[in-house]
Order: sequence, then structure tokens, then C-alpha cells
Amino acid sequence: MSTQANVSTDLFGSTRLGNLNLQNKIVMAPMTRSRALGNIPNSTMAEYYAQRAGAGLIVTEGTSPSPNGLGYARIPGLFSREQVEGWKLVTDAVHKKGGKIFAQLMHTGRASSIGNLPKGAEVLAPSAVGLSGQNWTDGEGLQPYTQPKEMSAEQIRTTISEYVQASKNAVAAGFDGVELHAANGYLLEQFLNPNSNRRTDSYGGSAENRNRFVIETAKAVAAAIGKEKTGIRISPYGVFNEMGAFDGVEEQYESLAAGLNEIGLVYVHMVDHSSQGAPEVPESVVLKIRKQFKNTLILSGGYDKVRAQSNLDDKKCELIAFGRPFIANPDFVHRLKIDAALAVADQTTFYTPGEKGYSDYPTLN
Repeated sequence: MSTQANVSTDLFGSTRLGNLNLQNKIVMAPMTRSRALGNIPNSTMAEYYAQRAGAGLIVTEGTSPSPNGLGYARIPGLFSREQVEGWKLVTDAVHKKGGKIFAQLMHTGRASSIGNLPKGAEVLAPSAVGLSGQNWTDGEGLQPYTQPKEMSAEQIRTTISEYVQASKNAVAAGFDGVELHAANGYLLEQFLNPNSNRRTDSYGGSAENRNRFVIETAKAVAAAIGKEKTGIRISPYGVFNEMGAFDGVEEQYESLAAGLNEIGLVYVHMVDHSSQGAPEVPESVVLKIRKQFKNTLILSGGYDKVRAQSNLDDKKCELIAFGRPFIANPDFVHRLKIDAALAVADQTTFYTPGEKGYSDYPTLN
């Protein structure tokens, strides 16, 4: 059971997250939107996030801690001075509207095309196991995913230090904290899953070894910026980017949750992609993580108002994250509260540059 002492479980009531006061228990989930031209956040992005500052907490789109992690077109980074300055526009705009915002740190690892990386960057992964299919590049259109190079011990240490520096940069840019993206088949999850991690050193083989990179990264980031500013996202049973379930998945994530609890991270954000066709995360996994991790638990995945309130009342979690409804409904929290109709997002503009289908959706008023 959580150590959080919420007076009320009302979805729309205020709550605490670490040292932060949140205006409600609704989280805007991280969603890639590909509007960062040159991988630098901009004023259009600031407007987009400020429009959605009615959420108790916003978690940004995946943001790379390294030039090596910029696997998709037009995703932002947090490793250069220009990127920090760009993000200041976003955090200032959100804070002026009374919102709180964490930066999601997402290193794409093998889910990458070399055409999206700057000169000198490399596609790295736990093992040289490539992804099938194609990935969009602005320069050459659809291209096959680039075969990754297996990370050396030195590259692992360097990558952890990049996460640490990006976290410090996030705080310098005005973020309230960071979320480590260990879900959806990106680098941190690539280490967790034996389908992508074939290593035979101390970072592969056993479940404990596969957890090591995530635990070491989380520990280093929490030490650098504070555990109250450090969260993590996980997706047991996720299949995105050719992950897929494996023997011992529940026990591994139970052990991972215990390790994250020992570090004292402010939250674990667990996503269930079954609403988008992935296998459902069994209730047993949620309960095991709930038992091991004592701070805030965020659940996400296809929620509506009734189910969200029910989960809060049952103390399965402290916060509920919603994703796609926020795209076409900048005033989503207000609409949800008064049971107003939700606008439907134009999927053809999810990842296109510019304001169309991004910052131009109207509010009810």
C-alpha cells in the first residue's frame, strides 16, 4: 500500500507528488508529436503544452538524453544549450498556467534510423539485434531500421552519464522532474527484455543482470537531481518495437519495482497497451508492483472517467494518465469533469510538422 496520505480519492481533487502540489490526479501521458525542428523545442510546442496545463501533471514527449537516442524525425533532445533554452519556453508557459511538468527521457536505442541521427552519432543497443520494418526519415522517407551496435561496457557508462547530464539540464530548463522511459521498446526496456538483450556479461542473462542498467541509471539520476524529481515508466507485457512477453516477466518486474523503491523514486508509471491491441497487463503484475513500490503509482492505458475513479477509490494507484484524448482536447480535464463530448484527433497529423493537428484544436469555450 502507498505511503501517500491522500485525504480524498476524487479524480479531480488536488494531491501531492513528492514535494509538488498537483491540482488534480490526472496526468497527461507522454506522446511523441515530432514538432521539434532540428531537435530543438520551440514556441509552438510551448503553446501546445500550455494549452493542456489543466492536467495535474504533464509528462512531455520522449526527449533524447543523447545524440545517439534521436531515432525518430523531429524529436527533441536535452543535451545541448539550445535545447535547454527551447525547453525553458515550454516550462515557463506551463508554469504560468499553474501546471507541473516532467520531461520524459527517451533514448530510442535500436528503434532508430541513422538518417535521423546527427553526424557522428551511432545506433546503439544492448545487443546487435535489429528491428524489422521501416522508420520515417525527413531526408530519405521510409528507411529500414538501422542495425544496432552492441554497447561496450564503456558505452554503457557513457550512456548513464548522458542520462544524468540530461536530467540536470531538465532541472536547469525549469522542469519539475524527469521520467525515465523504460517502456515501449526503447533503450532501457531493451536491456530488460531477453528478446532484445542477448548479453552474457553483468548486464545480460539473468533477470537481475537485465535489470542492472535501469537500476543504475535510475540511481544515478536520483542522486544527481533528487529522488523526489525522478520517476520511471514501465510496460510489462508491452509488445511495441518487438518486445513481447517472456518467461519470468512478472518476477523480474516485481524485483525491478523493489529496486526502484529502494532508490526512493517519486513514482512508477505503468502503462497497459491492451486498448491498442497489446496483451493486457494481468492484475497480478499490478498488485506485485503495488506491493513492492511504496511511493506514487501512476496507471495508464485506455482509461475513462468511471474506471479511473474506481481504480483511485480501490487504491490501486494514486494518479491516472490519459494520452490520446489530450491531443484533440486541450481542455480535456474540464470536459471530463462536466461529461462533455470529446473531439476526435486527426491521426494523419500526429507526427507531422507545424501547428495543424497540434496546437490548433479549440477548447469548448
